[in-house]
Amino acid sequence: MTEFSRGDYSEDVLAGDWRSAGRPRAQIVEARLGLVVEDGASAWCGSIVEIDRQSVALEDGKGRVRRFPLGPGFLIDGDPTNLIRPSTSSSPSRKVTASGSFAIADAKARIARQSRIFVEGRHDAELIERVWGDDLRAEGVVVEYLEGVDHLKDELDAHPPGPGRRIGVLVDHLVAGSKETAIVNGISSGPHAAHLLIVGHPYVDIWQAIKPARVGLDSWPDIPRDVEWKHGICEALGLPHADQADIARAWKRILGTVRGYTDLEPALLGKVEHLIDFVTAEADDN
Repeated sequence: MTEFSRGDYSEDVLAGDWRSAGRPRAQIVEARLGLVVEDGASAWCGSIVEIDRQSVALEDGKGRVRRFPLGPGFLIDGDPTNLIRPSTSSSPSRKVTASGSFAIADAKARIARQSRIFVEGRHDAELIERVWGDDLRAEGVVVEYLEGVDHLKDELDAHPPGPGRRIGVLVDHLVAGSKETAIVNGISSGPHAAHLLIVGHPYVDIWQAIKPARVGLDSWPDIPRDVEWKHGICEALGLPHADQADIARAWKRILGTVRGYTDLEPALLGKVEHLIDFVTAEADDN
């Protein structure tokens, strides 16, 4: 048998943490309220809603809460994470809303303003409620849906904006050359412009504003023009889509995956925040 002396190697091949070779090193992250994490063992994913000395409570998209011990075994955006107690300077005692803003303890809903935010459809309104609902109630802002931007001009003519009644509008598929852009351009140059703000996102439907990873996709699929978009998406996801009831159930499943603002595309986030700022700045009209 051939013998090798230690001098035949530049270093001891068994030295160091050889068992962890090739494994990603876990990042160390302080727990904080509102942070979305996943327990690697159970795949339970949720937002941190409570922190104590030894554990965190995670609330999932359906409002269910489970508690897990602090330490290794968590994932953040798929990265292994060692979740530790926050330092005193992190001020972990304040709860945050789904939109990422600090919640006001024992806050009561404000009486509704005359100012409004209009969206195109029910799904738009439900998504905004899910993420910004607490903020909107605190500000007294009502979100109404139009059943399509085609009805916006009639609504504005019937109930025109003015001092103390600002109107903000979120429009789907507001891109160059679209039907929606032509409608908005006509209204924006009309008599209501002084107290009106219309913004839009580039997505065909509000569903696309949800990050595709939330429904197990790398990207939202391209749907042929001769196929109704939501039907095509349901088919791609393997969900029933024979009638409107099927579409409604599919939407509820998709909406249920949204835990907070981090699950939405930035192209939507900024637009909604802009609308909220606009309709709550009524003092500027005086």
